[in-house]
Amino acid sequence: MTSSSNITLAGVRRLAGPSVAGSSWRDPGQSLIAVVAGAFTLAQLVLVRPGMGLGWDETVYVSQVSAHAPAAYFSAPRARGISLLVAPVTSWSSSTALLRAYLAVLSGAALFLALRAWRGLFPVRVLALGGALFGSLWVTLFYGPQVMPNYWVAVGALAGTGCFLRAHADRTDRAPVWGVAASAALMAWMRPMDALWITTPLLVLLVAVRRWRCLALLSALVGGLTLGAAEWIAEAYADYGGLVRRLSEGSRIQGGLGWDVAVTDQLRSLAGRALCRPCTGALPNPAVTAWWFTLPLFALLAAIVAVGARRPARTLVPLACAATAALPYLFLIGYAAPRFLLPAYALLAIPVADALLHLVTAPDGRWRPVMATLVALGLAGHLAVQYAVLHRTVARTTADRHGWSRTAAELHRLGVRPPCLLTGNESVPIAFYTGCSSAATSGSNANSTAADIARAAQRMPVAHLGTPTGRPPSYTHGWPAHSFDGIRLYIAPRTAPSTAVGGHG
Repeated sequence: MTSSSNITLAGVRRLAGPSVAGSSWRDPGQSLIAVVAGAFTLAQLVLVRPGMGLGWDETVYVSQVSAHAPAAYFSAPRARGISLLVAPVTSWSSSTALLRAYLAVLSGAALFLALRAWRGLFPVRVLALGGALFGSLWVTLFYGPQVMPNYWVAVGALAGTGCFLRAHADRTDRAPVWGVAASAALMAWMRPMDALWITTPLLVLLVAVRRWRCLALLSALVGGLTLGAAEWIAEAYADYGGLVRRLSEGSRIQGGLGWDVAVTDQLRSLAGRALCRPCTGALPNPAVTAWWFTLPLFALLAAIVAVGARRPARTLVPLACAATAALPYLFLIGYAAPRFLLPAYALLAIPVADALLHLVTAPDGRWRPVMATLVALGLAGHLAVQYAVLHRTVARTTADRHGWSRTAAELHRLGVRPPCLLTGNESVPIAFYTGCSSAATSGSNANSTAADIARAAQRMPVAHLGTPTGRPPSYTHGWPAHSFDGIRLYIAPRTAPSTAVGGHG
C-alpha cells in the first residue's frame, strides 16, 4: 500500500472513530454501551405495553401525519418534529403496537449514539452506567416509545453536549462539530424553546470565554438550532401572525411564563401523573421521591471530583446545561409533568455515574467493598421504586385509553361516523379514536365558535361529550342525550333544529 493510501486510511479511521478502525462489536467498550441501549429497548417492549392506546398529546401529533383521522388543532407551543419522526409508520398504518415497537427500537439506537458521542471524555464503564441510570427511570421508559418530543430533546442534549466537549478538546476533529449541528437541529426540531434553554451555557462559553471561542463550533450550534426551528418559525409567520405572537400565544397557553415555583408540583408528578395541572393533593411516598433529592447531591459530588481531577469542563458543562434545561419547568410555569425534566435527567446521568463510581473505587482502582455494597443496595431499591411507579402508570394509562376506545365504539353505534365532529370533554383524543374532527370554543385548543359547530351539525354527525352533572353548551339544545361509561353524549339530529343556531351570532 502506498504512503498516501496509508495517510488516507488513517484519516478515515480517525474521523469515523472505533467503529471503522475496528468493529465496534469487537470493542468491549462499544459492546457494553450497545448492551445498555438494547436492554433499554427490550425493557420498553416488555414493561410498556405496545398495545397501549395513544394519549391526548399523541393523538394531536399523530393526526398531523395520519390518514386515520383529521388533523387536530395544533397549538402554538407545539412543533412538528415528532410528527415527522413517526410519519414513516403512521402515514400507512394505524397499528399502535407497530408504532410503539418502531419508537422503542429508534429510541434505543438514539441512546447508543448519544452515549457514544462521549467516548474519550469518560471511561466506558461511566458511560454505560450513565445510560443505565437514565434508561431505567420510569419516565424515560414510559416516554421512550410514545409519540412525544421530550425524550428526543433529551438524547439530542446528551449527544450534543458530548460532541461539543470533544470538538473543544480537539479542534482538528470535524466529526464532533457536525454532531453538534445535528444534535442542535434535533432538539430544535422537537421543541425549539427547550433547545434554546439547553444550549444557552454552550452559547455563552463560545461567545464570552476566550479560550472556548471557536467560529466553526459556534456556526454549527447556531446553524443547527436555526435549521431545526426553521419550519416552526415559518409556521409562526404563516399561521400565527409572526414569531413574537406565536411566542406570546405559547406563553398564554402555558399559563404565562414568570416566577412560579413548581418544585413541589414536579414532586407530585413523580408518582406517575402524566400532567399535574392543577397540581394538588398530597406528596408521594418519600421512597418515590428520594432519588430526586439525591440528584443534586451527586451532581455536587461529580463537580468536586472533576475539579479535583483538573478536568472540570467535561462535568461542569453538562451540569450547567442540565440546570438551564430544568430552570423554566421548576421556576417559570405553574404546572408540572415528569417528561419536562427528561433533558435534565439525561445531562445529569453521566456526571452522576462518574460520582457513583468514584465512591466505590479507591484511587488505585480497587473496589471499596462497604461503599460498593451500600451503593448497590441503593440502586436496587431505586430500580424497585422505578418499576413500581412504571407498572402503576402503565396500568392506569392503558385503562384510561381503553375507555376512550369504548366511547368511540359507542359513538359509532349511535351513528357518529366519519366525516364527523366532536366537542366537549376529552374531545381531542376521543375524536381521533372515532375518526372525527374536534372543535372547542374556549381553552387552549379553541378553534371554533358555537355558530360554526351548529352549522356543522347540519351537514355531518356532531356530538358533544359532557358530564352527568355538567351543563351542556346552548348549541346542543334539542339534541338527544345518551349516558355511557360516565359520559353524557349529546348527538345532533341529522337535520338540526333552527334553535341550534339562535343566539350564537
